[in-house]
Amino acid sequence: MHVDSFRYDSSSGWSVPAFPPGDAESTLVLVFGAPRYASGHAAIDELTRAYPRAIVAGCSTAGEIHGTEIFDDSLSVAVIRFEKTALRVAHAAVPHTAGSLAAGRSVATALAGESLGAILVFSDGISINGSDLVRGIHEVSGKDVVVTGGLAGDGSHFTRTWVVVSGRPVEGAVVGVGLYGSGLEVGHGSRGGWDIFGPERRVTRANGNVLYELDGKPALALYKTYLGERANGLPATALLFPLALLEGTDGRKTLVRTVLAVDEAAQSMTFAGDIPEGSLVQLMRANFDRLIEGAAEAGRAANGQPSGESVSIAISCVGRRLVLGERAEEEVEAAAESLPAGTHLLGFYSYGEISPFAAGERSDLHNQTMTVTTLWETD
Repeated sequence: MHVDSFRYDSSSGWSVPAFPPGDAESTLVLVFGAPRYASGHAAIDELTRAYPRAIVAGCSTAGEIHGTEIFDDSLSVAVIRFEKTALRVAHAAVPHTAGSLAAGRSVATALAGESLGAILVFSDGISINGSDLVRGIHEVSGKDVVVTGGLAGDGSHFTRTWVVVSGRPVEGAVVGVGLYGSGLEVGHGSRGGWDIFGPERRVTRANGNVLYELDGKPALALYKTYLGERANGLPATALLFPLALLEGTDGRKTLVRTVLAVDEAAQSMTFAGDIPEGSLVQLMRANFDRLIEGAAEAGRAANGQPSGESVSIAISCVGRRLVLGERAEEEVEAAAESLPAGTHLLGFYSYGEISPFAAGERSDLHNQTMTVTTLWETD
């Protein structure tokens, strides 16, 4: 396995004088870019033309990660040339959230194979129920296939997102890359760092990923109470107070949910993943030091101590960036310090992160986490 990473920005162009070699069916080109780099932009077209036989995959972002730095209005790219790992790609349309489960099943069915070890998935970040998407993938692939990735971002605008399908940015779609073979190793970690506060509240009315009532009261009104003057910035400012969703009876597993949209008329909030009716939830707020430590923990969990080259894909929630502000690069640095020495680190700020909660478990849709996936090949 050999990895080259580089970037593009509108002011200085490509950071390398020429694209590295790697135009082969065993090459994966990952590209994460600012929302304005949509279909027809010269930079993505140029990259795709340079690797006509490779699989090119990625998505739009709420900030691009390259090394230990965060950029806007750029492309972050890695060219990964596998030696022992075969690749396949599949995509499905997701024009609305109701199609999320079917899209997951479709992608997983197209990628099914005996030696399938992992799926990297990137999805439209708005017209999606991430929980249903991941559920659909695992219904077909089973729990032994590691599924990681994230939902595309659009800064703090929540208007339009895209994923790369057949070398072109496309809205309303999901793309999955299947990785096959016994020589592939995958490390993964997903951690938060938010503090729970306030009373537990019962979800008394919800439908999929749309929340209407907590304790019999309008959910949107409750959020506005906590946001105060910041309520004028909804839905983006709701990222300051994500929702902790308790799963299981032992209290060990907590998923975090953040808002994608609000409906003033219905007094409802649409989240990136399911909010099951009858479940218990609590509000959360930021603790800067714990957020940064959470990123370090994610890096440690994804560090499989490879002996050769590796690539690490860091996907962090846009809410973390908004909260951390000028300290956002500290969480990237913390994750990088916990990763294998010399790994090529790239990634993006997302509207949702996909990863197992722990080793050996099925993946979930997470929000407000730093999620890291490390890929390498055994000797």
